[in-house]
Amino acid sequence: MNIGYFSKLRELLSEPVRQFGGLVSLTFIVIVSFAILNVFFGQGDELVEKMKKEEARIAESNKLSKIISTLPSGILTFYEGSGNYKLSKEQYETVCKITKIIPQRAVMGANLINFKATQIYNTNGNQIAETFVNWNEEENKCIAGFVLSGSVDGGEKEKITVSGEVLNFLSTGIDTRVYFIKNF
Repeated sequence: MNIGYFSKLRELLSEPVRQFGGLVSLTFIVIVSFAILNVFFGQGDELVEKMKKEEARIAESNKLSKIISTLPSGILTFYEGSGNYKLSKEQYETVCKITKIIPQRAVMGANLINFKATQIYNTNGNQIAETFVNWNEEENKCIAGFVLSGSVDGGEKEKITVSGEVLNFLSTGIDTRVYFIKNF
């Protein structure tokens, strides 16, 4: 019986009117679907907040990338007396905030002072549990370090944090890395 009504309706309505009716129906279904999803999954306030934070992070990253692109490749210092490129205080702080890489050279240099750290590092296959590079607002210094975790001679597992002031960075032209950590 319904089929008869639909065929009579199809005969009465012209093709453009049927197509427009289909478009209106499809639009209505899409709007109702999103309304139902919105009821179940909320207004998206958390998503908007995350998007704003991500936009701010990207803007900050772009700003910092511009600064890095102006730096020459090679060793960067912030003190007088070396033949390397001397960073201004602002550049030093900026480079510190964007640096995330601590290469093995810096780790080995910092380990020379701490015998226990050297033992754990060597015994456990040069494994580093965690690295960090932070700007210390109170001292206006860049602090870098790493956490070593392991045992020496099969003993109890120990966790040692080695940290110190970053004296040099290495600029590759693409990123920056900690070059030397002063931990004495």
